[in-house]
Amino acid sequence: MPTDTMRAIRLHEHGGPEVLRQDEVPIPVPGPGEVLVRVHAAGVNPPDRYLRDGMSNLPPETRPKFSLPVIPGTDMSGVVEAAAPDVDGFAVGDEVFGLLRFPGFEGAGYAEYVAARASDLAHKPAGIDHVHAAGAPMAGLTAWQFLIELGHDHPSPFQAARHRPVPLGPGTTVLVNGAAGGVGHFAVQLAKWKGAQVVAVASGGHERFLRDLGADEFIDYTTSRPEELVHGADLVLDAVGGPRSSRFLRTLKRGGSLFPVFFGEFDEEETAKLGVTVTGTQVRSNGAQLAELGRLLGTGAVRVAIDSTFPLADARAAHERAAEGHIQGKIVLTAA
Repeated sequence: MPTDTMRAIRLHEHGGPEVLRQDEVPIPVPGPGEVLVRVHAAGVNPPDRYLRDGMSNLPPETRPKFSLPVIPGTDMSGVVEAAAPDVDGFAVGDEVFGLLRFPGFEGAGYAEYVAARASDLAHKPAGIDHVHAAGAPMAGLTAWQFLIELGHDHPSPFQAARHRPVPLGPGTTVLVNGAAGGVGHFAVQLAKWKGAQVVAVASGGHERFLRDLGADEFIDYTTSRPEELVHGADLVLDAVGGPRSSRFLRTLKRGGSLFPVFFGEFDEEETAKLGVTVTGTQVRSNGAQLAELGRLLGTGAVRVAIDSTFPLADARAAHERAAEGHIQGKIVLTAA
């Protein structure tokens, strides 16, 4: 059994990667409906960086509440050490992975132990290790909730309309922008799993990687403009999103949809004139959906690409790698 304290990475102030600091803190105690997990690996995600820099990129009204010091991290894979009496389905010794308490910043995944809601967890597929499992939850569930099944009734803070995935299958064309990153490489694979024709947009060095994941066409955005090359697409999943996302509207056929993962500004008159829909959602923890994704991971139908790994103590270096860009898959911290 653990001692009373553990190593954790905490923020005492906002700033660059240098503000990530290793502390000795009490091991959390699981409450009702929760389990204590010994963390083997923790995924590094964009919201970890948003939290670190004070969420200056988000509108104030959409920023989750938190107080410093705070342990970042939402994605983890590990082994159950203890479970509350009311927990069914997970027992001591089970290998689990999950997206913890998202949206929100109470996941505390950059640590040796976490208290996790059982409803946020799924059993880790036996065929993948903890590093790969820790890279899956947020990025995989984002792709799943955008493309396959929303799975909740919570409105997005960025739009009034409820997001509705587009039915995918043979005969549908999906363009994935930012295809080599965390969300993007899952989106490519899930669209192919559904039988769609996939156009992957990324920088040139990622072409072989993305074709190996199933992309039918590849566009190097550093040498070509995808919005000039692609027309008649049913769906664009823009894993980059932001202010330049609207350029992809012209790649869609009438009745098509653009799903920006990171919110952007769109002209309603323009989208109405083009006859297209722009919609998005905010990923939420969902153990049941993660179990479905886990089955695909377990069979190899979907796989997690690992860009790089860093020891927990080197979280600063992991965030520095994230800031460099051109990530291929996921960055993961190893805690055991």
